[in-house]
Amino acid sequence: MKSITINGSQRESVGKKSTKALRNAGQVPCVLYGGDKPVHFSAPELAFSKLVYTPNAHTVVIELTNGEVLHAVLQDIQFHPLTDRILHVDFYQLFDDKEISLDIPVQLVGNSKGVKNGGILRKNNRKLRVKALPANLPDFIEIDITPLKIGDKVSVGELPSENYTFLHTDNIVVCQIKTSRTAVADDEDDEEAAGEAPAAEAAE
Repeated sequence: MKSITINGSQRESVGKKSTKALRNAGQVPCVLYGGDKPVHFSAPELAFSKLVYTPNAHTVVIELTNGEVLHAVLQDIQFHPLTDRILHVDFYQLFDDKEISLDIPVQLVGNSKGVKNGGILRKNNRKLRVKALPANLPDFIEIDITPLKIGDKVSVGELPSENYTFLHTDNIVVCQIKTSRTAVADDEDDEEAAGEAPAAEAAE
């Protein structure tokens, strides 16, 4: 999985007054959990743009001014209700030998036969939660929808998962091709019907 580096400065004071001063200076108060003890630090608000305003999943490399380098994932983020400015960010520390749960985006590829014939592609789940060691976390879950006809669907149980585990039941639908008023019969169905007609005539 791709990672984003954030350069931060450790916080000596975590009171309300110091937190407000940080925000006024364009800094975001952050806390890293999961280690021996929480690590409090701050980073420029602009440093989070590629991490927050994207549909992609990333791990994070936190480089502190004291030389410490920590690996993490975004756990929670708080926005100002009026300005949408980032108020606070929580991270969870990663360890090579410890599995982590993370929401991974679903990426659909190909051109569905059902959509070509007027069906509607419905994305029931744009992200799926998986559990894996950090090294095995995928950038995205790819699904080839090319063979899907009208009425077909793809469930979690049909997806490969060699190095990670889906934290969903197998019957959860990820995407499907729904019919519509303008939908026509799928090409394959038409071809099969056409192929059966001469045989039927020959039998007569």
